Amino acid sequence: MAISDGVVKKVILSYTYVAIWIFLSFTVIVYNKYILDRKMYNWPFPISLTMIHMAFCSSIAYLLVRVLKLVEPVSMSRELYLKSVVPIGALYSLSLWFSNSAYIYLSVSFIQMLKALMPVAVYSIGVLFKKDGFKSETMVNMISISVGVAIAAYGEAKFNSWGVTLQLMAVAFEATRLVLIQILLNSKGISLNPITSLYYVAPCCLVFLSIPWVIVEYPTLRDHSSFHLDLKIFGTNSFCAFALNLAVFLLVGKTSALTMNVAGVVKDWLLIAFSWSVIKDTVTPVNLLGYGLAFLGVAYYNHSKLQALKASEAQKKAQQADEEAGRLLEEKEAGNTGRKNDNEN
Repeated sequence: MAISDGVVKKVILSYTYVAIWIFLSFTVIVYNKYILDRKMYNWPFPISLTMIHMAFCSSIAYLLVRVLKLVEPVSMSRELYLKSVVPIGALYSLSLWFSNSAYIYLSVSFIQMLKALMPVAVYSIGVLFKKDGFKSETMVNMISISVGVAIAAYGEAKFNSWGVTLQLMAVAFEATRLVLIQILLNSKGISLNPITSLYYVAPCCLVFLSIPWVIVEYPTLRDHSSFHLDLKIFGTNSFCAFALNLAVFLLVGKTSALTMNVAGVVKDWLLIAFSWSVIKDTVTPVNLLGYGLAFLGVAYYNHSKLQALKASEAQKKAQQADEEAGRLLEEKEAGNTGRKNDNEN
């Protein structure tokens, strides 16, 4: 059978969304590494860089929501904001701070390998908060991913314990944030797209980051006159970070979260190849062996989630069909009873 033009157009658009997200994600990661690495641009101030991103995103989000009114704000009370958004903002600020800090000490390729632990962290914290149930099969899968990452770390040529600690803390905080979004917001029927998310969360992040910034980075910036910023470098970097948030919404909204997960695997391999071939980071065979094992574990985890999602959707459809059949049967019986009464009269 010939493929319709509509199907071809949908496939082309899906691949376009994937390509845009991979390009922007790739660009932000490499750009941040370039700015923070002491051997490149040599501006090792991760808190300041993250604050610049949050200030830029807050300003654009406010412009789109309040001035241009292109996006409707979410109805949210002050109590809900303090109890839900503020904790999420605090975790997000810590995740971004530690993640950006890791670029000073670790290679791009090794950081991507460590990020393979994200499903392990999300599942473990989900079980801890009783959001997910404990399953032996899933735990074995999580252990296999952890073993793979451990092998990759063992084979890392430029292993830095502090950099690894920073990246693992970033993964832990990000995983906790994702779980709390489900508990504190989605469970209440509140869904934030990237614009409204930045509108509410980015200013909160900016406030939280200002506290360690004053203590850790401000004295150095002041004493070494490092407040001068290249508007071209930091402006384009901030714009890429903002565009990445839009690309996430576009990709997930027009395709699915699973598509994003698969695209993420492609992005990770591309970053590893780029880090090895262009940046000249050392990637050892043991690195690749360990990450390959972790990759298989992550792929199996995504496959299991897809099967569970399909089973859940099939169950919902079957339940809806049963309810519809029951409703029709009740209407038929009611009609028969009505006709019987008419005949008796």
